[in-house]
Amino acid sequence: MDYKLFDDYITLQALLKETGIIQSGGAIKGYLANNTVLFNGEDEKRRGKKLRLGDKVELPKEGITITLIQPNEKELEQHQLDLAEKKRVADLVKKMNKDKQKPTRQDNTKTQTGKQPKKPVRFPGM
Repeated sequence: MDYKLFDDYITLQALLKETGIIQSGGAIKGYLANNTVLFNGEDEKRRGKKLRLGDKVELPKEGITITLIQPNEKELEQHQLDLAEKKRVADLVKKMNKDKQKPTRQDNTKTQTGKQPKKPVRFPGM
């Protein structure tokens, strides 16, 4: 299996998660403890190991070999466009949240924390 690497490196944990071999980042410790993972032919137990272009990760028990390759120009362009769109949407949401006005407080209504506003103290018989 080939994995196209768009950045300088990817960690072993992230690679196994993105390829669907493990379901979550928390599962990596148990996976590495119970399975053999070979990094360029040598046993690897560090989940944060940085993998770069040309590296090979082998999972002998599953019969899987992952080779990190460089994407072509078209794929690289599409990745850059996707990142730009993601940033644009994040900035838009941030701006919308900033522009939101806080609701005004009215007597006998709950505040944002869910508490009733304080009423003046009344003394009996007055």
